[in-house]
Amino acid sequence: MPRQARLDAPGVIQHVMARGIERRKIFWDDKDRSSFLERLAVILEETQTQCYAWALIPNHFHILLRTGATPLSTVMRRLMTGYAVTFNIRHRRCGHLFQNRYKSVICEEDPYLLELIRYIHLNPLRASIVTDLKELDKYSWTGHSAILGLRKNSLIPNKQDKPVQPDIPEKSLAEKTVEDVLRYFGETFKVASRRYRQFVKNGIEQGKRPEFQGGGLVRSAGGNKAGLLGSKKDEREKGDERILGSGDFVGNVLREAGEKFESMTKKRMSLDEIIAIVANSTETSIEDLKSTGRKRKLAHARAMIAYAAIRNLGYRGIEVAEALSLSPPTVSQNVEKGKIFLDRDEDLKVKLQIN
Repeated sequence: MPRQARLDAPGVIQHVMARGIERRKIFWDDKDRSSFLERLAVILEETQTQCYAWALIPNHFHILLRTGATPLSTVMRRLMTGYAVTFNIRHRRCGHLFQNRYKSVICEEDPYLLELIRYIHLNPLRASIVTDLKELDKYSWTGHSAILGLRKNSLIPNKQDKPVQPDIPEKSLAEKTVEDVLRYFGETFKVASRRYRQFVKNGIEQGKRPEFQGGGLVRSAGGNKAGLLGSKKDEREKGDERILGSGDFVGNVLREAGEKFESMTKKRMSLDEIIAIVANSTETSIEDLKSTGRKRKLAHARAMIAYAAIRNLGYRGIEVAEALSLSPPTVSQNVEKGKIFLDRDEDLKVKLQIN
């Protein structure tokens, strides 16, 4: 059966996995692991790709990414080809290092982002590389310890490797991404890190969670095959092995994946422009939209801004949150509502260049 083409679009969450050929080790020692992470750190910063979670297992790796304007295929080609060349030279071997191509699964953000962060960071425990959560807290080869602040974040590029981009703040994207994760758990580091750790601890007894490794009907239903088999064909949600999410989300991704990169190749509308267009069309002021006001009209307008910026133009949730003085979870929770409101206003969709 032929392989399906990969799906990709800016702004979506992707769970990426790759194994060693014939399930052989791709990391022989800590020097290999450090080499892989140093390369990944530079590529993420240069392409402005967020990595929310990662885990290195001797014969495979997991990373949870949100791509920007650079396609995932470009990011992964640079990472895997570059690492394979370095690995082969160092260990005096030749031939393929990885088993076929990497596997990537697009994931619906609201129900799965935090679940996948937990799932990926628990991999060393499930693989018996560490014995308990206390040991995992200080384990160097997963992003869990960096979120807790107990180990240096390996995805922060070394200063000599960091690309010179004067218009980008000094704080690295890796640091901002950790802040994004912690904001889901609390306003201060102390509270958020404690709640995050408890969240991870609560997931230990959940086991392997095979539904997180692929989409499709059964996967997207959380493995509930019985429920799917008991329903008529036309009542089942749309499924695809490359996507993890509800039927509506699967359908939207399949329909929009090709459209988003087309829009990203054009000059991207700025957030200020988006806010100004929505403010004018909804008869609200820019100042009110950026205030803490909770009127329904303002909430609807902010939701439309979030959808247009994140889903159509690939902006990060944290960028939209800062522009509107909202918390990242609030923005995330209102993105899809924005689509509903925009579907009622065709003129505004045209102004925002939404197809």
